[in-house]
Amino acid sequence: MQDAIDRLTERSHTDMRRSVSHQGTPSRSAAMFHSLFERSGVGMAALDSRSRIRQANDALLALLDRSTSEVRDIEFAELLHPDSRSRLQVGFDQLRLGRTGRFTEYVKVPRPNHAVRGNLTALRMRADARTSSPLLVLLQTDPPPAECPPDGARSTLLSEMEAKILERVAAGASTVQLAGQLHLSCKGIEYHISAMLRKLGVPNRPALVSRAYTTGILSSGTWPPRVQQEHVKCR
Repeated sequence: MQDAIDRLTERSHTDMRRSVSHQGTPSRSAAMFHSLFERSGVGMAALDSRSRIRQANDALLALLDRSTSEVRDIEFAELLHPDSRSRLQVGFDQLRLGRTGRFTEYVKVPRPNHAVRGNLTALRMRADARTSSPLLVLLQTDPPPAECPPDGARSTLLSEMEAKILERVAAGASTVQLAGQLHLSCKGIEYHISAMLRKLGVPNRPALVSRAYTTGILSSGTWPPRVQQEHVKCR
């Protein structure tokens, strides 16, 4: 899933930048922008230079459980859980200042019945401030837990992202290295590791790796470490 969103992000970045390029006519640019915006299947929002929502697609509105009128001109960070807002604002500031072209955060999204979590990727579309929507946000929430046999193994099932992190932890990667490799913040990495510590009932990373090998989550005799597919949540 994460590989798919990364490919979509890169394609969106390229196509969106082309769509607002001065080389195309206004009508053609608008058509390209709208087509990609709506057909991606991923929650997307175009933000102005102050991180306010100028446009949100149907996929994002469904994730937020809000209407267009409820989100337009709202600062995007205000739609997220307070724990996610400060990190997101820092990332937006970095984009506006041109210090980065993209950042990814693991965020929590409040909903009327229950909160959902997922990866948020923000892109700086172009340095030219003439465009009214210089920032683009993509939001991919975690899938709901898969239905699994009631055999007690449910708690040891890992998400795809957790499996990637566990493999790298077993190979000796640090939090900073993991964040760079997987395009998450350090806090996002720590969130996933804490979730795995709880699932496997262990207090720290060495014990996590040890338990993963003894329970067969990590394949023995394989390098680099690999999580066995039957321990990854089915989609």
